[in-house]
Amino acid sequence: MSIPIFHTHISNDAPDAVSAVLRTTMLSEGALVSRFEESLCKVLGIGNSVAVNSGTSALHLALALSGVGPGDEVILPAQTFIASGLTVMMTGAKPVFADINYSTGNLDPGSLRSKISGRTRAIMPVHWGGYPCDLDEIGAIAREFELTVIEDAAHALGATYHNIPIGKISDFTCFSFQAIKHVTTGDGGSISARDPNAVAEARRRRWFGIDRMGSAPSLLGERQHDVGEVGFKYHMNDYAAALGLANLNGFAERLARIRSTASRYRESLKSVPGITLFENSTDRQSAFWLFGIHVERREDFVLAMRANGITTSVVHQRIDRNSVFGGITEGLVNQVRFDETQIHIPCHSGLSDEMIEHVVRCIARGW
Repeated sequence: MSIPIFHTHISNDAPDAVSAVLRTTMLSEGALVSRFEESLCKVLGIGNSVAVNSGTSALHLALALSGVGPGDEVILPAQTFIASGLTVMMTGAKPVFADINYSTGNLDPGSLRSKISGRTRAIMPVHWGGYPCDLDEIGAIAREFELTVIEDAAHALGATYHNIPIGKISDFTCFSFQAIKHVTTGDGGSISARDPNAVAEARRRRWFGIDRMGSAPSLLGERQHDVGEVGFKYHMNDYAAALGLANLNGFAERLARIRSTASRYRESLKSVPGITLFENSTDRQSAFWLFGIHVERREDFVLAMRANGITTSVVHQRIDRNSVFGGITEGLVNQVRFDETQIHIPCHSGLSDEMIEHVVRCIARGW
């Protein structure tokens, strides 16, 4: 038996949906992108969605919409994918890394507060593995210091905090539809924003700053526009949207299955020696893009799982190891501990009951 840590769900309807778009030869942003945005809002229970071509583009665009630029600082955890920090640098600002909670991998509000300076412009909490950050505490700090909150929700599609969907809470929320996420468009992303003006600006700036829907071509064939802000080529196209629309079908059922798997893991593994489960508070629901645990003798654990056909991974370790960020940030005590013990086991909609039982059985045997 071979059990991968990730699974790419492709709907049975996807080939026909994408082929239909290809046959039209109208491949750029069109009606299907709007339909995907509307469906995303309906499925997630959020108020708005602006589709773009990647989660990285979503983060960079949100930073630009927030006015982040040269000389500014953005506080985020080092426990994330490198894209989070790089998007800050793309604006000319400096990423400042705060510590995390050892039991979740999420940004620690206390450490966040200690990192605020006169140059801080925004906070980028990352919902590690799909488990929502402490958004009440983070939001209160942001209001106190008049900072923008940009949630990196690449892992958190379908997660909730105090029964409120992620995507409906902070100034900006950025999702990813990359190949191995819960819903894929091949590659893609989206931004949700609380301010309707920010939504309108996001729609313009994702396509060079031109109002694509409101700028009719002249007699000579070019759209009539006057671009007054820096825009980007970040729009989603219709064949990506067609794939996304097909893959949104059944999302709620797949997410329920993933959460059921996570519950089985928590119940079955809670008493296994050498394992500490991550926090799972009742005031929030994780999307469980990852199921993380802390293990003793981690390399032995990885080898034992590999011998039984089970793929495990840290997925990401602290990104400030990369020289582009100027070196390791000192004093992130929980981040150091987290890097030493964290590991993730398969938890996705492609797992059969037999696979889940195999994972549990192999871990329970020890390593």
